[in-house]
Amino acid sequence: MLEDSREQSGHPRGERDGDRGPSRPAIADSWLARSAPEVAPELVGCVLVRRVGETVLRGTIVETEAYTADDPACHAYRRQTKRNAAMFGAPGLVYVYQIYGIHRCVNIVTLREGVADAVLIRALQLEACPPDEVATTQRQLDRLAAGPGKLCRVFGIDLPLCGTRLDPAGELWLEARSPEFSDGLDRGELQLVQTARIGITRGVEIPWRWYLKDCPAVSKKG
Repeated sequence: MLEDSREQSGHPRGERDGDRGPSRPAIADSWLARSAPEVAPELVGCVLVRRVGETVLRGTIVETEAYTADDPACHAYRRQTKRNAAMFGAPGLVYVYQIYGIHRCVNIVTLREGVADAVLIRALQLEACPPDEVATTQRQLDRLAAGPGKLCRVFGIDLPLCGTRLDPAGELWLEARSPEFSDGLDRGELQLVQTARIGITRGVEIPWRWYLKDCPAVSKKG
């Protein structure tokens, strides 16, 4: 079945754990110990990595949003609850929540323990097609993880991961930007766009969304 999928799609599939090439340095918790509006733009270009059994999936982060404790759009704006408790954890924890009863969204906890602060990962540019997905064109591959619910579905990110720690020895972690990506930003060949956040009804004027300009995997332009 896996070989058939490769032939149909023309895209590489998620790698087996033993076949992985050298990975970039994992992002340390200390790097995340800053406010979400500081971390969010710097996460664009980093890689979210998911291990599911023997399969390892990677996607470059191309869109993020920041949420802080004093932000009316933040889940923890009023108080700590069972649902948002992970947001009050230490930097490097994973906060997963459910929307519309079916979709999951994944956030990276930032700043410091005891203060609700997190970055929502809104879209990924996949490095390969997940084994259970079919993408017959580059456009289809680009759109597989073009949204917070989409990326959680293709990466198998669900509520049991909420409160776990990012860890290369575990199921989910972050890797640093590639030198090529950083050089592209420095030379102006790659650019980040900063806008207001989308899909919310409060705090809509706060410009805490960042995305990679002209990237086809971004959930929505503007």
